[in-house]
Amino acid sequence: MSDSLVIIPTYNEIENVEAIIRAVFVLDTNFHILIVDDNSPDGTSSVVKKMQGEFPRSLFLEVRKEKSGLGTAYIHGFKWAIARKYDYIFEMDADFSHNPTDLKRLLRACKNGADVAVGSRYKKGVNVVNWPLYRVLLSYGASFYVKMVTGMRVHDPTAGFVCYKRYVLENLNLDSVRFIGYAFQIEMKFRAYLKGYKIEEVSIIFRDREKGKSKMSSSIIGEAIFGVFMMKMRSLFQKNRF
Repeated sequence: MSDSLVIIPTYNEIENVEAIIRAVFVLDTNFHILIVDDNSPDGTSSVVKKMQGEFPRSLFLEVRKEKSGLGTAYIHGFKWAIARKYDYIFEMDADFSHNPTDLKRLLRACKNGADVAVGSRYKKGVNVVNWPLYRVLLSYGASFYVKMVTGMRVHDPTAGFVCYKRYVLENLNLDSVRFIGYAFQIEMKFRAYLKGYKIEEVSIIFRDREKGKSKMSSSIIGEAIFGVFMMKMRSLFQKNRF
């Protein structure tokens, strides 16, 4: 039995899913994996089901009815992990933008006192590979904006490579999380920050996907830009909701 679960949400990741699973399982640390698939039409879940025969006690699959957003996929996975008493619960992308070997560094940070460990692109400058300049500027600018609005001293609040201790997720009001796109990452860190949990950033190198299609869209960007200010206002007047 492992105390660590890596949650990987997928939608049309057939080109990446087997490789990312194997990359986690070859590590010398015992991680379990939960794939939360939004009924991918490309057959992503079929690949995972086949691999479960090879890894029956460490690879798990939850297939949802339809594509419902990154945030709801992670909430689904968090609740699954909490019910099964995993102590360390990770978020990670399927497309190798996050290096699976860095899972061990995030785990080490939490075992050494952090409540939340964030794989940070911006803790030490800008550590992003293969992104066009406009995306780097957009992401870095969004991070600065979030820090200014929320007061969080997190260099990479939009990061999607994170380790949470179970009690953090147990004490956040997961059912009241509003964002479903990439702003979900901001909201989760903000909620942990408001609760006084220790958030530690671990510097990583982020690489843009080489296979498959990005899920980024203008609506996702808009949610992050315009939603953050409203989130801050709600935290001031509806503290019991956080």
